[in-house]
Amino acid sequence: MHIRVINPNTTAGMTATIGEAASRIAAPGTRITARQPDHGPVSIESHFDEAVSAVGVLEEVLAGEREGADAYVIACFGDPGLLAARELTRAPVIGIAEAAFHMATLISTRFSVVTTLGRTGIIAEHLLDQYGFTHHCRRVRAAEIPVLDLEENGDAALVRIIDECRRARDEDSIGAIVLGCGGMADLTDTISREVGLPVVEGVTAAVKLAEALVGLGLCTSKHGDLAFPRPKPFTGRFEGFSQLTPER
Repeated sequence: MHIRVINPNTTAGMTATIGEAASRIAAPGTRITARQPDHGPVSIESHFDEAVSAVGVLEEVLAGEREGADAYVIACFGDPGLLAARELTRAPVIGIAEAAFHMATLISTRFSVVTTLGRTGIIAEHLLDQYGFTHHCRRVRAAEIPVLDLEENGDAALVRIIDECRRARDEDSIGAIVLGCGGMADLTDTISREVGLPVVEGVTAAVKLAEALVGLGLCTSKHGDLAFPRPKPFTGRFEGFSQLTPER
C-alpha cells in the first residue's frame, strides 16, 4: 500500500517531520511518501494561505495518480483543497482535521482542540461545524505560536502547547485533546505523558484511517459532486489543467 502524505506548505523540515511521524505509525507493508508543493506559503495561517496552497495540493494528488498512490493524506489542519482533491481520484483522500475529530469521538465524549494561533482556531471552528463535530468539541484553544516556531523554536513552542493542553484538561471537562497543526505530528507522546490525557494528532490518525479504507476496498465515490471534473480549457498559469482527464 502506498500512501502519499502531502504537506500543503513549502517548508521542507516540516514535511520531513510529518513524513517521519506517518512512517512510524504505518503498518508493515505500507509505504509512506511525504511531499510538498514547489510553490506556495511557507506556513498556512489564514484563509488566504489555504486558498493559495490548495492548488499545490491538487498538483501533488495528480502526481500521485501518475505514481499509483493508493491513498492521500492532506497534512494541514485546515484540510485545504480536500473536496477538490477527492474529485481527482478514486483513492481515499483524508484531511487531518476531519480524521482527528473522528478519532477523538471514538475515545471520549468531549474533546478540546489546541492549535497554534487564535485566527486558525476560528478556521478549526468552521471545520467542526462543517463536519458535524461541534457538539463534541468543548473549546478550540490557541497556544499563540506561529506555525514555523514548531520548527525554529521547538522547545519553547512545546512548553506553550503543553501549558495550553493542561488548561484544557483542567477547565474544559474533556476526555481527550486534539492537536490542531500538522507540524505537531511528532509531539503526541510527549504531550500525552505530560498532560495525562489521550492526545489525538491528525497526521497519524489520517494514515490509519487511510489504511483502513484501502483495506476495506472503499474508494472515493464518483457519483454526484465528487465525480471527476469535467474537462475544459484553462487559461494563463492554469493552462496545464486544460482538458484534465484524471486516472480512472
